[in-house]
Amino acid sequence: MIAPWCWDLIEPYLTRTLINRGLARPTRRMVLEEFARVWPELTATIGVQEPFAGTIRFKWLVRLSASEMAPFLEDPAGWIAARYGGGKYKMNLHHGMHFVNTKNFKPEGEPRWQAAPALALD
Repeated sequence: MIAPWCWDLIEPYLTRTLINRGLARPTRRMVLEEFARVWPELTATIGVQEPFAGTIRFKWLVRLSASEMAPFLEDPAGWIAARYGGGKYKMNLHHGMHFVNTKNFKPEGEPRWQAAPALALD
């Protein structure tokens, strides 16, 4: 089962994918079948806003595969805070090379993300 907040991010992508395949009005069943097909290939990349040269950039911290996402999906702000502390975070969902959606989180606490190594994005 997927967290409702995450389903709300993924469902429009699934529906759009089915429509692009020529299904004018995908049924709920079709959307769920598409979810089962794409879920193993979904990733969540989490980054934090980092001040840089008078502006901000994102320091990408971790990329979670679908099989690693369950604890994050259950309590995203708590999961982030426990590992990286407080700050302004962005989570991007991707299906392979396709962007699915994004969501921001702002867990409270002392920022500890500065000491975390940046994720090497290739």
